[in-house]
Amino acid sequence: MSNKATKKTIDYKDAGVDVESGYEVVEKIKAHTKKTFDKNVLFGLGSFGGFYSIADAKNMEHPVLVSGTDGVGTKLKYAFNLDKHDTIGIDCVAMCVNDVVCQGAKPLFFLDYYASGKINPEKVEQVVAGMAKGCIDAGCALIGGETAEMPGMYKDGEYDLAGFSVGIVDKKKIINGQNIKEGDVLIGLASSGLHSNGYSLVRKLLGEDEKTLAKHDDYLRCDTKELIMTPTRIYVDTILELIRHFDIKGIAHITGGGFIENIPRIFPKGLGAQIDLTSYPVPKLFRLLQNLSGLDDEKMYNTFNMGIGMVLCVDYKIADKVIERAEKLGESAYKIGEVIKGEGVKLGKCSLRMCN
Repeated sequence: MSNKATKKTIDYKDAGVDVESGYEVVEKIKAHTKKTFDKNVLFGLGSFGGFYSIADAKNMEHPVLVSGTDGVGTKLKYAFNLDKHDTIGIDCVAMCVNDVVCQGAKPLFFLDYYASGKINPEKVEQVVAGMAKGCIDAGCALIGGETAEMPGMYKDGEYDLAGFSVGIVDKKKIINGQNIKEGDVLIGLASSGLHSNGYSLVRKLLGEDEKTLAKHDDYLRCDTKELIMTPTRIYVDTILELIRHFDIKGIAHITGGGFIENIPRIFPKGLGAQIDLTSYPVPKLFRLLQNLSGLDDEKMYNTFNMGIGMVLCVDYKIADKVIERAEKLGESAYKIGEVIKGEGVKLGKCSLRMCN
């Protein structure tokens, strides 16, 4: 008989990766993803790639695919601390599809990337259920993704989340801002709140303590927790409906960088924006953050969306009709500014034609 001790086998689970949890995740999320499928999804989950037919593009002269990818930033920290994971997936979808639709493209499908130190199937299911809801709201299919378990890379209970979306538009109908001219009107569509930007500053100003955030705030007239976890609004249906009926010259998704960085992205060289700060009601949460931070308007509008999630540029002659249609579609819409000569964004009280 050998005196040598039997060597212990060390498997992948001993290293921190539980493949059985991965299998469980796939089974849990299949029902959620299936809700998003349309006739163009060729296969379900399980293949090495997601399949989506673009046969419907035959009615386009020159179909062009438009892609977008994004995450939800440090809003994830609140999801961890508040143990709320059912809406963060909506944010992930929204950040991607809202970008894609800015070019006039209809989102077709979405894929996600979820990574954590240890897979919690129930938590993953909550996140994916949110993504499925976001995809349904955006009219696109959730056709695949990646769930990665990486021990030692993330703190217990934490994860990272990112998404990728592809849309389609006829080349002649691409919205790229090239026809924008001085005097065109800027229409703002209200945001649902903070959306998914500025949270590093929000966390510094409001803190991350669950008990504090769950308390009723007399100024905000609700629990702060409710506002900071409100998911990003998805504008896809509204935008697609508006561009079917009106000549929308440019669309800006107000994300990181706020008004200051995002609105100029749609302008030809030599043009800028005059924004009337009195043209729409700024939600109280942004005023609270401004009071706590001491930031001036310029920096606030360079950090947050300030209550406007999308900005549309149209000829002044049709501005009122566009607003009327947007409101019928369930949006709160306002004339917030005008295109002027020069570059960048000027903030103040507008005295231009759009204000008359």
